Amino acid sequence: MLSRTADHLFWMSRYTERAENTARMLDVNYQTSLLPQSAAVAQVGWEGLLVISELMPAYTEKYGSTITPRNVLDFMVRDEKNPSSIVSCLKAARENARAVRGALTTELWETQNATWLKLASYLKTKDFERDPGAFFEWVKHRSHLSRGVAVGTMLQDEAFHFYRMGSFLERADNTARLLDVKFHAVQSDFFGAASEQDQEYDFYHWSAILRSVSGFEVYRKVYRDVITPERVAELLILRPDMPRSLAASMNEVVNNLAVVANEMSGETQRRAGKLKADLQYARIDEILSTGLHAFLTQFLDRVNELGGRISRDFLVPAVH
Repeated sequence: MLSRTADHLFWMSRYTERAENTARMLDVNYQTSLLPQSAAVAQVGWEGLLVISELMPAYTEKYGSTITPRNVLDFMVRDEKNPSSIVSCLKAARENARAVRGALTTELWETQNATWLKLASYLKTKDFERDPGAFFEWVKHRSHLSRGVAVGTMLQDEAFHFYRMGSFLERADNTARLLDVKFHAVQSDFFGAASEQDQEYDFYHWSAILRSVSGFEVYRKVYRDVITPERVAELLILRPDMPRSLAASMNEVVNNLAVVANEMSGETQRRAGKLKADLQYARIDEILSTGLHAFLTQFLDRVNELGGRISRDFLVPAVH
């Protein structure tokens, strides 16, 4: 297939997934900010969100050094000058879809287009300010719908596999970022003894993180026990049967990459396979003992390198 078509499909799915994951990160931060906590702890959460999204310089340039929930939400939801905001991501997804309208099914195009049109009207009203949580749920639902329509209507040819590869590469990146910032946000040292108040706070904190990746019920089904940071990390990093885990995302990337492989992609496949194998044979106690932040930072570097290699091997060199 034409590399330009593959490029648009790859980025259409990435931007849709990125909008969903931004909504998930904002939602968990918004929900945890409603818990009883000091202003300093709440501030750390909002700062962490900007840091992990690599948006702190852009935010301070616009708003100065004062970080407030209202400004962060406005910056990451409706600011069209922020390329990672929800409105920018959904606009980019729609533009990429429009560029390859002929390669999409009617249902998929109409889903992408309707999402953009509804978003524009949504943000003109006060609905977002009244209930941010409902808006974030809507963004997640539209992403689910887009993905489901693609799976249910697209011919499973190369175009379909580039679409899927973009989704799961973006998901791996965002799950790692969410894990990193939220583990840093916990004030008590989760390897040591914690006070009863800390334990109560941590329970709601980890519950919110699990809910942000639709993993709360999954956790209960898998572990049937209290929520602990170690098991949250294991579920979201190593469990291949958890849809939003790093392991599950990389399995999908490797499988879709194998279908579209060409004579130039051997090294890209090797690196993707090695990253998949590292997750498949890792143990959570080893990861935590050597440092979760270091592990996730290295994972993000490898995923970003993989995305660059996929672009060089298959897609049109372009800035997205």
